[in-house]
Amino acid sequence: MSLAAARIYLVDDEPAVLKALSRLLRSAGFAVTACNSAREFIAQHRADAPGCLVLDLSMPEFGGLELQQWLAQSQDPLPVIFLTGHGDIPASVRAMKAGAVDFLTKPVSDDRLLAAIHEAFRRGGEARLKRAEAAAVQQRLATLTPREREVFEHVVSGQLNKQIAADLGTVEKTVKVHRARVMEKMGVQSLAELVRLAERAGITGVTAAANPGVHPPAS
Repeated sequence: MSLAAARIYLVDDEPAVLKALSRLLRSAGFAVTACNSAREFIAQHRADAPGCLVLDLSMPEFGGLELQQWLAQSQDPLPVIFLTGHGDIPASVRAMKAGAVDFLTKPVSDDRLLAAIHEAFRRGGEARLKRAEAAAVQQRLATLTPREREVFEHVVSGQLNKQIAADLGTVEKTVKVHRARVMEKMGVQSLAELVRLAERAGITGVTAAANPGVHPPAS
């Protein structure tokens, strides 16, 4: 991610901290938006914006962990770096389990903070790429007919044409036709490519548990 495209959001209820961090990060070439509360950040933040959030843990009314949870519920991939004035192991564990990039204690060294920000940019770039890939796959999936979508899910489950035909109550020849159309519409040449597309879209296919009459092919 280029610095020109990225923005660092600072959220801290201490004016002196906001001023010092803003000066540091702007001198390093970053665009900075400073907010003195989580609510101020929410009011002006643009969803899916490139960059990261450097967030104070303890703030009145709406704390850092609550803001992190709000981002998750909004499905916003903005990476979060926590900055706290005191060591809080339970809070740090919660933050990291929820996907925080780092949990730093004030005062933090410039090098440590900048390293965390660059890591956040890297993760944020990867997350946006995955979201873009998933959206592209969903667009292709939308072109499938309901029957083709069924065949698609059975195919990526690893089932053979005759097993799919038995499960869907049709003949193997018809499944082959649908399968060929699925491959064409999804823009792939092999089963491996089709499975990779399904993974990007978060589709695991049809499980044997959901279809007790269908069994995986013998090895």
